[in-house]
Amino acid sequence: MQTLVDLNADAGESLGRWKLGHDADLMAHVTSVNVACGFHASDPVTMRESVRTAARTGTAIGAHPGLPDLVGFGRRRMALRPDEAAQIVLYQVGALQATARAEGAEVVHVKPHGALYGMALTDDAITTAITEAVMRLDPDLRIFWLAGPTADLASSLGARVVREGFADLEYDDDGRIIVEPDPQAKDPEAVAQQAVDLLEGHVTSNSGTRLDVEVDTICLHGDRPNAVDVCQAIVRRFDELGVERRPPR
Repeated sequence: MQTLVDLNADAGESLGRWKLGHDADLMAHVTSVNVACGFHASDPVTMRESVRTAARTGTAIGAHPGLPDLVGFGRRRMALRPDEAAQIVLYQVGALQATARAEGAEVVHVKPHGALYGMALTDDAITTAITEAVMRLDPDLRIFWLAGPTADLASSLGARVVREGFADLEYDDDGRIIVEPDPQAKDPEAVAQQAVDLLEGHVTSNSGTRLDVEVDTICLHGDRPNAVDVCQAIVRRFDELGVERRPPR
């Protein structure tokens, strides 16, 4: 079992007076966050507050660019050409980079959000376009892709790929995650066990098939109602097993 991993969560998904997530509580435990950049969620002030919280807690900051769909929270697919998908990623990453720089912080990774991420898992042209765009922007930026064929493709392009696994999502038999349109509370201990399974190099699909997988980072979703309980259960299990948490390098 590997004993070193990044523990990652989504953040900055509030919008104006509408609040979502548990950013401060999660950043006390995770080692990196993906900050929404205004297309699927967030706004300029929320982005600034998320950056400030991450900087204060020593949490690595990543951009979480999504589809331009606030109503659907970026979880509904859209018909986009690969170059369009790449450009909306650049637009959002640039906005977060400016915010972070003004706060004396740095954006160190990019992780596409929701349906945009899911579209890339089934379309190599979108994966390639987004990955190459991030590399052109800054070859030192890390890019998070699902461990397996998508991460392998991005790595073959020369990107600094962080192979991602999900503690709180189900997998299908092809090793793809099943995105929940409306995340509900989950059993913290079951999620923690899936995180441990990922460290041991495998995950069980929703049909009971064992899938081999190697990950550098494990994600949990900040908008899940009991996200803090889930996070704390994962941390307890990691501490019991001597697993060190640190941002991806």
